[in-house]
Amino acid sequence: MVVNRRDTIASLLSAATAAFLSTPARSQNFSPMGLQLYTVRALLKQDFEGTLARIATLGYRQVEFAGVYASSLHQTATILKRYGLSAPSGHASYAQLERELPVAIQAANELGQEFIVCPYLDERDRRTLDDWKRVGHRFNEIGSQARKAKLSFAYHNHDFEFLEMDGRIPYDVLLGETDPDLVKLEIDLYWMAKAKRDPIAYFQKYPKRFPLLHLKDMADDGTITDVGKGTVDFKSILGRAALAGIAYCFVEHDDPSDPILSIETSLRFVRQLGF
Repeated sequence: MVVNRRDTIASLLSAATAAFLSTPARSQNFSPMGLQLYTVRALLKQDFEGTLARIATLGYRQVEFAGVYASSLHQTATILKRYGLSAPSGHASYAQLERELPVAIQAANELGQEFIVCPYLDERDRRTLDDWKRVGHRFNEIGSQARKAKLSFAYHNHDFEFLEMDGRIPYDVLLGETDPDLVKLEIDLYWMAKAKRDPIAYFQKYPKRFPLLHLKDMADDGTITDVGKGTVDFKSILGRAALAGIAYCFVEHDDPSDPILSIETSLRFVRQLGF
């Protein structure tokens, strides 16, 4: 029997609906687990709708975009709705936020996002502590414009933010230079572990500033691995969700050999923890 793509999509839609109905309610303050779509970027380029359908079938309810969309934002939003998915957050480059902020805001609103996230700073933008202070001030301006559009703005870390510079930690400088009401943080747990920093310590020092969390694990050799296969203490970290102000969590793996197996394995582990 030959099964065409439409039949396959219909089957996945039915499975996604069943997965949604069977997902147990959770007592935590944050939403059910989401997926950072950077993990499956190659699959999205091959089959955008089919990949989102598969993600929904596995039980994910939210996704965070990282630059790959359908042929239009309207079509992207339609596909999300078709499979019971929402996109509370999406990444936009610092260059776009600098030059085309209204375009980024419009796109976020069209997709129903709550957050716009700056995912990275090029080295030329962060050579000195004064650069970090300037970035902080610019983030305040971006955050103010985002709030006018009923959005929140956040910054996603790597490990370079924690490399000491002139006796100070740039991440701490950024936190100090930004208005907590205008600039939030999206913590990437792998990169924080890579930098040998404790996210819980940051939750305690800067409560309620971390509404977004990337669940990404670090293997013993320092590489990225599936959630639950490495050294990150997810249970302790997620147990401080209220302190941190966590609203959304996104599973991520930068370069999995089998993306679908990776996101399925990671989600299974998080569910075993009760989240």
